[in-house]
Amino acid sequence: MSKLVSLREAVASLVRDGDCVVIEGFTHLIGFASAHEIIRQRKRDLVLARLTPDLIYDQMIAAGCAQKLIFSWAGNPGAGSLYGIRRAIEDGIPRRLEIEEYSHFGMVARFTAGASNLPFAALKSFTGSDLPRANPLIRSVLCPYTGQEIPTVPALNPDVAILHVQRASDDGTAQVWGLLGVQKEAAFASKRVIVVAEEIVDESVIRNDPNRTLVPGFIVDAVVCEPWGCHPSYAQGYYDRDNESYLAWGEISKDRESLERWLYEWVYGVTGRAEYVAKMGDRLQN
Repeated sequence: MSKLVSLREAVASLVRDGDCVVIEGFTHLIGFASAHEIIRQRKRDLVLARLTPDLIYDQMIAAGCAQKLIFSWAGNPGAGSLYGIRRAIEDGIPRRLEIEEYSHFGMVARFTAGASNLPFAALKSFTGSDLPRANPLIRSVLCPYTGQEIPTVPALNPDVAILHVQRASDDGTAQVWGLLGVQKEAAFASKRVIVVAEEIVDESVIRNDPNRTLVPGFIVDAVVCEPWGCHPSYAQGYYDRDNESYLAWGEISKDRESLERWLYEWVYGVTGRAEYVAKMGDRLQN
């Protein structure tokens, strides 16, 4: 059965105010189109979870979508700070942002526990770390085999996971190649899943190349076709990373008014990704 809908329909029906939302993707396949649609629909009080918030969550937080951030590293990769997130944490602009911090592996362990229907995950990497002092949810258990005290993190089960993938069939079976992050674990841990694909292909394409399948259609609630949906991130095999946009974001986001002007021009000022792509014009390169 086809689950193909527009991005506007998927976000309207599956992302609700107050939800815990994860938009994953490591280095590439970062779902900027999905984030922009959430901003356009003015979703509020979201708990945003992601290993590396980078520009995508900086924009959502600056737009007032979030009440809390669960993460392991925040920054503009290779370029500097995220000023939208900093203003929210330090000055409460546009609203006060609560933060819950882990290591990369701590976040992976949380999603893995959630996907495995376990209450927590044990990991040794927090031994000797300062993070347990900053985050009371990082606790310890006694190993029943060795008696050793082992740090733990609670399972994370978001309300919605949004995955951007290279291709999917219309039932939601999604394929990814290149760098993999924690998309699969996040999808299986979440209550609802939206797959956004660069292209929709026939089921025969999926079946002829099964090793690329990341998640099966039976866990997916909606499928969207959204070419260029990762820009300024990249989609391996489709288009490259727009490094100039990442570099420019430092100056754009440093000033609240310039960030808001950017949002009104590139998010609120377009009806969707197709208009965004048309507006970008020759700046987009395959």
